[in-house]
Amino acid sequence: MFKTHGKIYEASASQMFGVPIEKIKKGNPEYNLRQKGKVAELALGYQGSVGALMQMGALDMGLKEDELPEIVERWRSSNKRIVDLWQTVQNCALKTLQTGQIQSMQKGICFGIENGNLAVTLPSGRKLFYIKPELITNQFGQASIAYMGQNQTTKKWEKIPTYGGKMTENIVQAIARDCLAVCIKNLVVEGYIPVFHIHDEVICEVPIGSNLTLEKAIDIMCRPIVWAEGLPLNADGFTSKYYKKE
Repeated sequence: MFKTHGKIYEASASQMFGVPIEKIKKGNPEYNLRQKGKVAELALGYQGSVGALMQMGALDMGLKEDELPEIVERWRSSNKRIVDLWQTVQNCALKTLQTGQIQSMQKGICFGIENGNLAVTLPSGRKLFYIKPELITNQFGQASIAYMGQNQTTKKWEKIPTYGGKMTENIVQAIARDCLAVCIKNLVVEGYIPVFHIHDEVICEVPIGSNLTLEKAIDIMCRPIVWAEGLPLNADGFTSKYYKKE
């Protein structure tokens, strides 16, 4: 899908409700399904449920609270490989802590113990660390994981519980960061001067009249990454005399 039309919300709604994607367009009654596909994609990709839909503004988008459980179920049924990925990540982390043995996944991702911490090796070779991990029992009576970290609300150092979907999010966001790092290095090699970056955005300072064009920068950022073979990359941008959101 990302290699073709890139309409992720329409595609999600099409899978969830069994409607041809061609019908989910403005002017058709099926277009209302796009909103359900959108909120589902934004809220449910990392094991979120009804609460995540509400936090993402599902009710403000015109959805009714009593239809949210069905949206969760439809999305998960339509994205079985993502659901399997949550479970695989959780199982690898649990088995690593239980046995102390390295557990490997696809694309070079593996779990191990280093200096008492849970280390997740990413496709780039960089590692994520979960400090002082331990096995706990979650609210559902199942084996789970907790580690020491900073509470994002109180900013205090404390034990933080986690689960497969959340660890999947950590891994995905870390891989996205590594992709951006490769792009920034490539820009520097080609003569661009990145002055700062925000999330997935790079801001470069370029002399007026320079041959360092926007088109060339976009081309550089779309180059295949050695350790991410097959990953479809795209980029866009604009020029301005001062920083702003487009």
